[in-house]
Amino acid sequence: MDSLETIAAEVVACQRCPRLRDHCLEAARKKRRAYAEEDYWGRPVPGFGDASARLVVVGLAPAAHGANRTGRLFTGDTSGDWLWRALNETGFASKPHGRSRDDGLVLTGCYVTAAARCAPPKNRPVAAELAACRPYLAGELRLLPHASAYLALGRIAFEALLATLRELGLGPLPARGAFRHGGLWPLEPGGRTLLASYHPSRQNTQTRRLTRRMFHAVFRRARTLTTEHL
Repeated sequence: MDSLETIAAEVVACQRCPRLRDHCLEAARKKRRAYAEEDYWGRPVPGFGDASARLVVVGLAPAAHGANRTGRLFTGDTSGDWLWRALNETGFASKPHGRSRDDGLVLTGCYVTAAARCAPPKNRPVAAELAACRPYLAGELRLLPHASAYLALGRIAFEALLATLRELGLGPLPARGAFRHGGLWPLEPGGRTLLASYHPSRQNTQTRRLTRRMFHAVFRRARTLTTEHL
């Protein structure tokens, strides 16, 4: 894995998890009525963004009728609407919304990836599936040497990111189960920082467990951290 482009190609071609591949293909075959005329991506979804990123955002997985449809993480669903707005307001994204993988949205100083690259049933990848995807995340992080902040969206992404950072020799790391919204943990070497936020899923946003104010505050902190370490 000598480039982000190589990793992206390997992700798209991945067949490691039959359960996830079957689920993605079934969603692409059935489609939602609102998207009946669209061609679904239906394949594993690679990360994307700026190769010189100072901020790396790690989500959970593609949504069955979001990124599994559009082919770009956090694109085509309400979670993405929250993410792009927050990234746009903090200067990381060129637009406050994402509709398709060719909509012209550009990330500057930011890279967006995920713990799992296929849409899982009920948004719950199992441990073996997360482990099968971890080499892709580790490969991306190795190829993003300028990153000074890693932001995990949700508990599952947080635990997957912890395992990956441990493999890469970064630390000290918080203990398993330490996830909390707004959490911040300094890492060494290099002055890097691990941050955490609730995932902007409907389950969290509609219940107001996560508000825009809470979510955007985390990204403002990330912006400050990435600016401080330029």
